[in-house]
Amino acid sequence: MNKSTIRKSTALVLSALMLGLAACTNSGNDPAPTSQPDSSTQPEATPAETALNPDEPAWRLDTSPVEISWFVGASWYPHSWGESLNSKYITEKTGVKVNIEVPSGDANEHITLMMTSGKLPDLISMGSWETAVKKLWEGDHVYALNELADQYDPYFFKVAGDGTLKWYRQANGNTYGIPNDSYSPNLMHETGMTAANQTFLVRKDLYEEMGKPDLSTPDGFLGALQTIKDQYSEYKGQTISPFFAQGNVPYGMTEYLQNLLAVPHEKDGKVYDRITDPDYVNWLKTFRTAYERGLINVDFLVDSDTQVEEKTNNARYFMMVREWNGMAAVNPMLAASANPDSYYIAVDGPQNSKGDSAKLFPGNMDGWMVTMISKSVKNPERAIRFLTYLASEEGQLDLFLGKEGETWDSTSGKPQLKPELVELLSSDIEKLEKEYGVMDTYWMMRNPVIINQWRPEKSPVIKQMEDFANAQADIDSGIYKGLDPLGDSEVAVAWSRIAQNWEEVLPELITAKDNTAFDKIFESFLSRRDSYGFAQVMEHRQAELDARKAKMAE
Repeated sequence: MNKSTIRKSTALVLSALMLGLAACTNSGNDPAPTSQPDSSTQPEATPAETALNPDEPAWRLDTSPVEISWFVGASWYPHSWGESLNSKYITEKTGVKVNIEVPSGDANEHITLMMTSGKLPDLISMGSWETAVKKLWEGDHVYALNELADQYDPYFFKVAGDGTLKWYRQANGNTYGIPNDSYSPNLMHETGMTAANQTFLVRKDLYEEMGKPDLSTPDGFLGALQTIKDQYSEYKGQTISPFFAQGNVPYGMTEYLQNLLAVPHEKDGKVYDRITDPDYVNWLKTFRTAYERGLINVDFLVDSDTQVEEKTNNARYFMMVREWNGMAAVNPMLAASANPDSYYIAVDGPQNSKGDSAKLFPGNMDGWMVTMISKSVKNPERAIRFLTYLASEEGQLDLFLGKEGETWDSTSGKPQLKPELVELLSSDIEKLEKEYGVMDTYWMMRNPVIINQWRPEKSPVIKQMEDFANAQADIDSGIYKGLDPLGDSEVAVAWSRIAQNWEEVLPELITAKDNTAFDKIFESFLSRRDSYGFAQVMEHRQAELDARKAKMAE
């Protein structure tokens, strides 16, 4: 089937328009900025380029071989380019050979050092929340995508979408990054796709053998941990670790736990100090009690990624504060193992004193990662054209499903992954990604509005977790994501000091000898937090929230 004839449902088209990520033109009332790049860094346009057709992708004008380096800001990202079938196909089609780079440690530190050196990778994908993103923008290290598009590929505005460009537009009128996995509230309400991935997971067979204990109250939680210690320290040949929290202090035990407890983000229009919420503090004291009784140890705060992977792959955790999509490869393998019920299921975890259901973060307009083009790139025209191609429906189809007839076929007018690859998706996702490079292998420019129409139905051991997260997603809470100050400003430095100190303090709270010691440590932290400039942080959060509400209304 010719790719240009692929038809989308009416709902998909409406969703794409609302999100602003699928094909849509710029609003006549809010044209793309026309300010010109600095002449010292922006290459001169040729006459041919100034006459580019805004209705045609410009990458087809030049498919000669070119190499582009792409930094993916995730130390755990395992994939390369050029070995998988799909990456070879895209390089053959576009002429672009990608050299993927990943940090050996913290992505922020890695990019900050590279900024200092003045030599950056051509493309940079970083978490939308990362401090380095603002530094790249404010330090003039990356191109304004709208300016590159004006000069080299105006088709970019059709596929990037006015909504996305507005959301990421800075005070100077420029947009420096394009997100993946971006969702608007309208899209989520319309389609039911919330992109929520936070869940509370338990090992199914052990949970059921224990009689499905209530884990939602402090007493029930402690009781289940006591049962694990007394009766199930070893289970089916495995030493059981009672608890794991993804991202340790800064994520799993803070923001994530607060979402499980439905801690509000604002009250009466004012940003709420979630860390002092009574229910949250009470649950931290519950963990302290668990530690005092020897029901948990500090391994969940100190285990390396390798140790976490080993325990997860062997179902050695009883319960986990963990995103379900991180279990997409593990759960099918556990379900096919000698202990087929050892996979993980989502259940109600810690709840607040009212017994409210969790209010989990959904997707949001920020997306997950933002991709930028650095000013170190030798061929900015090829870089912006490659991004435009990847953001288009044609590029999304290529990136997600690969080459027609090779990895996918048209069935009843709809592209579908070949059956043998669907089988690999359930049985050996590592092989699927390494050898074929389809589906979510190269997710840096993933647009769910487009690709979800081609996604095979998930296996039951994955769908259960996803459905549970969707049911507890607080769709309108996505606006609260990313309120913290970033960059090198005074308030950003203050927040960085506070966040770092919290990472040091929370383990002290959990290992405190009693609640009196806990209270003393906590009050001391709050005092230091004030001295670091917490009032200014809250002012920034409020201003950011107000600005986001105004953008969303627009």
